[in-house]
This record gives sequence, C-alpha cells and structure tokens, in this order.
Amino acid sequence: MRKQLLLLIITLISVNLYINAIEITNSETVKTAKQYTTSEAGNLRLSYVGEFKFEEHNQPIETETSIFITQKNKFQTLLGIGGALTDASAETFFKMPVSKQKEFMKSYYDPQVGIGYTLARTSIHSCDFSSGSYTYVSDNDAELKTFNISHDLKFRIPFIKLAIAEAGGHLTLYVSPWSPPAWMKDNNDMLHGGKLLPIYNQAWANYYVKFIREYEKNGIPIWGLSVQNEPMAKQTWESCLYTAGEERDFIKNFLGPTLHKSGMGSKKIIVWDHNRDLLVQRANDIFGDKEASKYIWGIGFHWYEDWSGGTQQFENVQHVNEAYPDKNLIFTEGCIGKFNLRKVRDWKNGERYGESMIKDFNNGTVAWTDWNILLDEQGGPNHVQNFCFAPVHYNTKTGELIYNSEFYYLGHFSKFIKPGARRISASSSKSFLMTTAFQNLDGKIAVVVMNKGVKPMNFLIWVEGKSIESKVPGRSISTFVIE
Repeated sequence: MRKQLLLLIITLISVNLYINAIEITNSETVKTAKQYTTSEAGNLRLSYVGEFKFEEHNQPIETETSIFITQKNKFQTLLGIGGALTDASAETFFKMPVSKQKEFMKSYYDPQVGIGYTLARTSIHSCDFSSGSYTYVSDNDAELKTFNISHDLKFRIPFIKLAIAEAGGHLTLYVSPWSPPAWMKDNNDMLHGGKLLPIYNQAWANYYVKFIREYEKNGIPIWGLSVQNEPMAKQTWESCLYTAGEERDFIKNFLGPTLHKSGMGSKKIIVWDHNRDLLVQRANDIFGDKEASKYIWGIGFHWYEDWSGGTQQFENVQHVNEAYPDKNLIFTEGCIGKFNLRKVRDWKNGERYGESMIKDFNNGTVAWTDWNILLDEQGGPNHVQNFCFAPVHYNTKTGELIYNSEFYYLGHFSKFIKPGARRISASSSKSFLMTTAFQNLDGKIAVVVMNKGVKPMNFLIWVEGKSIESKVPGRSISTFVIE
C-alpha cells in the first residue's frame, strides 16, 4: 500500500512538473513580433515595419488601447484563403505578355514572394463572368453521352494548372454551377432563374460527377462542390432557383447518393452559397434533416445582402456557428460592384474586405474566397455587362497590371495565416481597432489589426502577460507575426 501511495505521489509530482515545464516553454516562446503594414498614406504595401520584443509589463490600464491575445482559447481550423478562377480571369490572363503572366501568378500563389493563396473556386460550365453562355452537352442529352469540356481546355484549365503549380502543386479547389442546361429547366433558359425540372434530377446529379471526373483527368483535383450559386436569385445571367426544401431533397435523394455511388463520397458538399441574410433559415431547413445533413460538409455565404457596402449581417454567421458546430462555414464569394475604372484604387474597397474577413473569421468561418482574381480594364469580360472590381486588373490597352487595395488587404490574411492554423482568442479594447488572430502549425501567431480611423493609433499587444507597444497609420491594416 505504501509503495502504491509513493508511486502515486511521484506520478503527481511528475505531472505537475511537466505542466509547469509546458507553461514555462509557452511563455518563453513568445519573444518577438514582426510587423507588416499596408496603409492608404505613404507607400506601405505589405511592408515590413520592424521587430518588437515582448517584455513583462504591469496589467493594462483603462486608458491604454490594447489588443489581448491568448493561446489558451482555440476555435476553428482554417481550410484556406483564395479567389475564383473564372473564365473572365483566364481569358484576361492570356492577353498578358508572358512576363506579366509570371509576375501575376507569383503575386497570388507564391508563399514567399506573393500572398500565398491556398483556396480556389471555379464554375461548372458558364457563369456571368464568361464571354458567353455554354454547357458541356448537346440539347436533350439526358444520358450525357456528348459530355465534353473542350471549351475549358483553351483558357480555364491551363490557367488553373498554372495556379496549382505556382502554389506548390496543391490548391484546394471547389466548383459551383450557376445553372443547369436550358433544356433541363422549366423556363428553357440558362438565364433569368427558372427551376430544374424533376425529371432531370438524376441527370443533373450525374453532370456534377462527369465534370469532376473530366477535370481530374486533366490534372485538376476537385475538393468539393456547392449545389447551386445563389439559389434564391433570379438573375439576368445564369441562375436557377431552389427553395430550402428543394435543395435539401436534391442532396438527399440525388446528389449525395450519386457522389457516393460514383466513389466520390469524400467530395465536400456546400449548401446555400448565397447571402448572409437567409443563412440561418437555410441552415435550419437543411441541417434539420438527418438524411440530407449526413452528406453535407458545410454552408457557404456571400456578402451581397447589402450591395452598397453598408451593414452586413455577421451575426447570422455566428448564429449558424453556434447552432451547428459540426458544420463548416465558408465565405464563397464577394466583390465590389458597379465598376468604374477611375475608382479602381478606391481604398474603401480594401477596407470592406478587411472588415468582412475579420468578422467572418471571428464568427467561426473556416475559409474565405474572393470572386474573380483578375479582370480587365472594363471589369470583365462579362456577357451580361455585370462588371465589377477585382483585387487585380489588367489594362489590355495600356499593358498595366494594377494591384488594388483589396489585393493587399487579402494578403494580410492569406500570406500569414496558413491551412491548419487555429483561430485563437483576440480582442480589442477599442472599437476602432478590429482584430483577429490565428496560430499556425509551426507555432507562430498571426495577429491582424485593422484601423479604419483616419488617425494613427498607438496600442499594446498583450500575449500571456507580456506586451509590445506599436503604432499603425490611419486607414491601414497590419499583421503581427509573433514567435
């Protein structure tokens, strides 16, 4: 009995020493922070500002502006950050000289030289950001015997393969349809909404499988797919309407089983793929059905609930995250509309990206996808003149490659927060400084701090009882890499 008691005491002492050693090691690992900043004033564009050493300080006082980070509270794991590889982007890319093409690819996908994108989206046949409407089959071919992706071999597939290569050989790619072929719909039109005719449910489910197989034959792995882009929007471009019940039943009875029977059960299914406004209702109606829910990886959302850039409904992202912690949240599309070449460098565009990313991540989002990664000087090409802004534009008339504020704001996340990173607790003592933080797999912490105010701000960053003092310019975004 004494021997057992002695062994128990020794064990408890050993465990306590081990825990203390971990705590000491954790406190010692937080030594320095390197600051990178982008600002409207000056020439700061993801620019290295300096290195700061963490020091022991007294507890913060109320008048000090502070950001508090703790590694003890961990949340979602990051899947990736990236943008859409559309027909429009691909067509514009191949109008560049080779030197510009290489510069562009490095800027987006090289993790050292560029901003290190790791995530991508593309369309199943045409969308509004194509030069025209097209599908992969002949009319009324329900058996899909004529299925052929030769259209995409000219621009889009080579474009995607270059991006994958520049990203180091791997890019998490998911796909989305904007509309079934016209003959599968009740309005006999790929445009202007309409619905999938029930008699073509199985043929349309087979279409996804065919697309995935053909892309993978061409060396482009597909990670997942969304069921339908913007299923509640009747658009002047490719669109198709689904109620929540219709989307749920299509997944449960057709798409989910078809993927599994085809050996594609590992492909991730994303529902909704529309705005935050109806996000909660869609999640409730679809995830509430166990038979449908078992096939679904997560729910996607856009930011167009307020196209003008006003109040966005971030609280709906939080509500879904709280109600369905077993499902993933992914931002699948966002851009600034009403293109005007004179406003291509508008700083507000980047700020909208920064605010959305911080708040979406803080509400549980695991991945964030921009819309077109590249457009021309008209905000296209686009076959319905639905022109918009992109982080990078290529002026086909002047040969200029234009990097906008959106590109740099996105880069403050994608360059420093990598797949597998865990979000950790980050809070600001003042509302004018927005922040989020992730700890990467190598242990380094990336803290993003955005200042929407016009005045420079001094503040402290606190990590486990130690702090640094730094300063950010007005209308800026900074990333602090802590190690």
